[in-house]
This record gives sequence, structure tokens and C-alpha cells, in this order.
Amino acid sequence: MKTLIVANWKMNPQTAKEAKKLFDAVKKGAKNKNTDIVICPPFVYLPLLKGLPLGAQNIFWEEKGAFTGEICAAQLKDLKIKYVIIGHSERRKYFGETNEQINKKIKKALDRDINPIFCIGETLEENRAEKKSEVLERQITEGLHGVSKFEIQNSKLVIAYEPVWAIGTGQNCSVDETLKSMLLIRKIISNMYNRELADDMKMLYGGSVNSKNSAEYIKGGGVSGLLVGGASLDAQEFISIIKSI
Repeated sequence: MKTLIVANWKMNPQTAKEAKKLFDAVKKGAKNKNTDIVICPPFVYLPLLKGLPLGAQNIFWEEKGAFTGEICAAQLKDLKIKYVIIGHSERRKYFGETNEQINKKIKKALDRDINPIFCIGETLEENRAEKKSEVLERQITEGLHGVSKFEIQNSKLVIAYEPVWAIGTGQNCSVDETLKSMLLIRKIISNMYNRELADDMKMLYGGSVNSKNSAEYIKGGGVSGLLVGGASLDAQEFISIIKSI
């Protein structure tokens, strides 16, 4: 199974020229037969970038209509988008996304054969209060409510574990704690569906990933890949992450 490396550019860079320059540099330098790479730029850059698989950073659950500012699955399909990030902590925090809304988005993506990158993770307060297990189980069970085993098996649904306290802070989760989290997540999925599905599902780690710690997460963290934020905006740093695998 190839390692999946996903770049989440968030609301960057500021111009189309910069986006093309970054994308082209990554495309030229990111050659590793052991990895699959997905680039998730802002919506406005999706039609401009060619040569690597692309993902979107959001999706809306309605097919069409008067929903100002939203992007529907049909529009992403028209651009041949293969992946979409759903449930990122920044969407939960700044836009008030609920598990119920995330569930609707996951169902819509699966319905249109777009692979969800389903983000979960606990806050620092929840971690310190030893509520991680409770939080992750709630996020997963509510996020995947009504999603059948068949739907998951016939997609490439990915779960990305991003402890909120480690995103963009430089305070990354330890490899040992990441491994424990991955085992917990697989146990939750196994209880919902079965062990085979849980074992086969790709699971990513995200949160202050860089070229100095990327190999450690792949080797000892029990993960199938990485969701890279800030480090993906530096072409050489992102290429170094890919080559470290």
C-alpha cells in the first residue's frame, strides 16, 4: 500500500502566479514511487493546476441552489477532483461545522465518487481532561452515521487524525501518542463495521508535520500517510517530506 501525502494549502498562496510556481516545483521534485500525492489548493486555483491529483478543501451537501459561497459535488466532479477535505478543525472552529453537517458532506462526496479526507481530533482541553477517546468516538460515529460498509469499501475514504492543539503550533503529537490514537481509531471503526475494513482504511496524521519528523510518523506512528499544512507551502520542504518516506 502506497503512503498518501496530502498538502492542505488552506487560504494560500495569495496569487495564481504563486500557486502555479509552487505546484510546478512540487510536481517536478516530488518523485517517489512509494507515495501518492494529493494537492488541496483554494477553490480558485483548482482549474489552473495540472499534473498531480487534486483535492478540494470543502464541499456542500446540496446538489445545487441558492447557497452563496458554497461549492457542490457536481462542480468538483466537473474539474475531476478526486478528494475533498471534510471536517477540518478550522472549519469546525471558525465556521461552526457540526458532526451532523460533516456527515451530510461525507455522504454527498461518497454519492458522487469523491473520496473524503475525514478530519478528526481533540482540543488541548479535551486531551488534558483525558476525553480524547470520547471525543474521537463521537466524531467518528456521528460523522459516519448512516454510511454503509459497502460505501466505504467502494471508496478511498481516508481518516486524518489532527489533534487540534498541534495544528500550526509547532507542538507536534509524539509518535507514541499518535500510534495509540491510530489504534483507538481503528478499534472504533472495527466496532462500527469490521476489523478487515478498519485495517484496510488509510489513516493520516496531521499537525506540525515537517521533514524532520515525517519519517518517524510513518515508521512508528501506525499511519498510512500525512496531512501536511504549513510545510506544504514551501516546495523544498514538502519535497523533502515526500522523499523521507
